[in-house]
Amino acid sequence: MTEPIRLAKRLAALVPCSRREAELYIAGGWVMVDGQVVEEPQFMVSEQEVTLHPDASLVPLAPVTILFNQPAGMTVDAVQQIRAETRTADDSSGIRMLKQHFVRLTLCTPLEPNASGLLVFTQDWRVARKLIDDAATVEQEYVVEVAGDLPPEGLKRLNHGLTFNGRALPPIKVSWQNETRLRFALKGVLPGQIRHMCESVGLQVLGMKRIRLGRVSMAKLPPGQWRYLMPGERF
Repeated sequence: MTEPIRLAKRLAALVPCSRREAELYIAGGWVMVDGQVVEEPQFMVSEQEVTLHPDASLVPLAPVTILFNQPAGMTVDAVQQIRAETRTADDSSGIRMLKQHFVRLTLCTPLEPNASGLLVFTQDWRVARKLIDDAATVEQEYVVEVAGDLPPEGLKRLNHGLTFNGRALPPIKVSWQNETRLRFALKGVLPGQIRHMCESVGLQVLGMKRIRLGRVSMAKLPPGQWRYLMPGERF
């Protein structure tokens, strides 16, 4: 039996390369042990077959951004639902899924209380700055299921004329999507704001779903599933 050694040491001797380069190859998901990708340089190997992907690169992993469709009524932490088996089959980003993509994720722009729909998690400081620090400039789109009778001037007041927390709200875009659903497009939405607005004009909120953040739409992403932000997508 061969004495077990760290995968990074085995790879450095196999390629050959420096120990640091071996660690970068492993962390980038380019190394397989008996046909299975292993991302931990400290993984112990003995007589297993260790192979390096022919397209292996020493370029450090690029940070990723993940879009998740939070189902209505979900009670567990959304980040716990982001795992290999919940990635949508329609993800066409071309990004190789790695364990490192699921660590150090920052939740950007939380949903309205009791809402469902689009959530964004990112490792990219540029995306975080756009959605968190510049949140007041990023338009969000919600579809809100309502019950009740809207008074004649109700829609006009929803678009402009209401207050929240003692302050006048800026003009926003509100329109009927169908007989029971309103579409809200607004920037800098505050927690509880949409529900308060609806109640101010006599409507009861039955449910709300965020379908867009900036220029990125949830589109056909199924509830409870996620996908990577496409390389060309920008918020």
